[in-house]
Amino acid sequence: MASDSVTPAAPDWRARCKAKKQQQQEAIPRAWLIETPPDDVLNVLDVPYKCGLLTPREIEITDTTDVGALLSKLASGQWSSVEVTTAFYKRAIIAQQLTNCLTEIFVERALQRAQEVDDHLKVTGKVMGPLHGLPISLKDQFKIKGLETTMGYASWIGKYADSDSVLTQILYECGAVPFVRTNVCQTLNWGETFNHVFGRTTNPWNRYLTCGGSSGGEGALVAMKGSPLGIGTDIGGSVRIPSAFCGLYTLRPSYERLPYAGAVNSQEGQESISSVPGPMTNAVSGVKLFMKAVLDSKPWNKDPLAVRKEWSDKEYALSEHGGGGQLSFAIMWDNGLLKPHPPLWRAMRMCKAALEDAGHKVIDWQPYQMLEIFRNAESIYAADGGHDFHVVCEESGEPVIQTMSPDTNKHDLALDEPLVQTVLGPEKKMLTAWELWQLHKEKRSLRKAQLDHWQATANQTGTGRPVDAIISPAAPYVAPPHGLNNDYFYTTFCNAMDYATSVVPVTFVDEELDRPVPPHEFYNHHDEANYKLYDPKLFHGAPVGLQLIGRTLEEEAVIAMTEILDNALGKYRAAARE
Repeated sequence: MASDSVTPAAPDWRARCKAKKQQQQEAIPRAWLIETPPDDVLNVLDVPYKCGLLTPREIEITDTTDVGALLSKLASGQWSSVEVTTAFYKRAIIAQQLTNCLTEIFVERALQRAQEVDDHLKVTGKVMGPLHGLPISLKDQFKIKGLETTMGYASWIGKYADSDSVLTQILYECGAVPFVRTNVCQTLNWGETFNHVFGRTTNPWNRYLTCGGSSGGEGALVAMKGSPLGIGTDIGGSVRIPSAFCGLYTLRPSYERLPYAGAVNSQEGQESISSVPGPMTNAVSGVKLFMKAVLDSKPWNKDPLAVRKEWSDKEYALSEHGGGGQLSFAIMWDNGLLKPHPPLWRAMRMCKAALEDAGHKVIDWQPYQMLEIFRNAESIYAADGGHDFHVVCEESGEPVIQTMSPDTNKHDLALDEPLVQTVLGPEKKMLTAWELWQLHKEKRSLRKAQLDHWQATANQTGTGRPVDAIISPAAPYVAPPHGLNNDYFYTTFCNAMDYATSVVPVTFVDEELDRPVPPHEFYNHHDEANYKLYDPKLFHGAPVGLQLIGRTLEEEAVIAMTEILDNALGKYRAAARE
């Protein structure tokens, strides 16, 4: 077995990918294979209930979306880790057969770990840690010793880890059971999920639509309730886009709040806009429990870049936000580059009404220097001229993927170029060190200007404080057809400014409520194409999620404000379902 090194490339990268995919298929227990519906069955969320694989108890276990409730039953011994892991593993394999969301499947190893956790509780009478017995899925970046980490590259097939990533180590120490790894896009630089090794991951709400990316495997898996808690990463929206598209909760923490050491990545060494890990769940409680467990483990003792900042109950109690009694939110209805589709506007109006009913203040957010921030961030991402991606792909001869559009059944409105190419131009120029430094210098100035802009809202809120959080779309649309997620700036804005940001599911597209609106004065040809994309029948039933944007390094406050928004939305969600 090699250790963190790539085995010599096979003569044909396609053969290597085919063999790896076959290996994955053979890792699925034969008894867990189901009869899958035809491709024209778009919503597959009901299949776990109808396919006959899951027992009533396993359905009860996997339908328990409150991670706190799961942990309570695991800690009491009411449910064993072996049975909980088995239940979620079976549902994960169902999800795999329907959406192609997994990469590494290691059933025996995961169940052995679950048995160790059960034995510890039986012998000691105590839980192993704050995540005792909980199955957790990991994006295919977080290394697990002895397993391959391909990250969607043909040249990384055969690359086995000789150690766990730091976050994996912490999960084990907390008593968790890592049990599957999930699919990504090649290069990690797409808001969709497709690579030559494992193929395309689809959205279980509608398989004609994308699940988002690059943590799209996690998005599809958790939406199918094949995992109670998944861990993705985010450098431009990669946990928030899949969460918004798949109806999930998530958190994009600030730079280095969570440990990244030992995980694999693309464009390693680019540290001006850092990639960060983030949890993805079906209930906001899982976000809080994960963050507290990891921060209580003192990750800075294992990762030298991790910020030395413990979990703060004071900040969670909103000590710097008036104690949470009356908050002020600003809504970014539109970022001035692409106008959101009607379902996003309705979701934002729902948030405004719900928050005002709960006694909070809501004002409009005026976007400021958004094009400058977008151009700066994308220039930083592209500073190597694509060199990193090409070097990795050239090792096997695999081509660098140029589009997320499928070969068949492609939507006829697929754009010829993403918005970033319109802003930066088609040329991929490698910048000099000095040119990159100027971008870093500009980014600091932009962050200062944005801080001053935020602080100035104290004159409008009526609370005596600046806005406590911003609510905005995570994308100008709900999950679009494959190949059409071409704009990431609603999320990248937060990465560039390093704002702690959550996503909360708000509602679902309703073709009667979300009818097309008359055309507006378009900002650019992408905005026009985005307007033409909207089809209420196509998007009917798709989840609509929004971002809640807080300040740098105030993850605890963002979680608390997300809970407040989530609770306030309760009756509005119920009314929308009637």
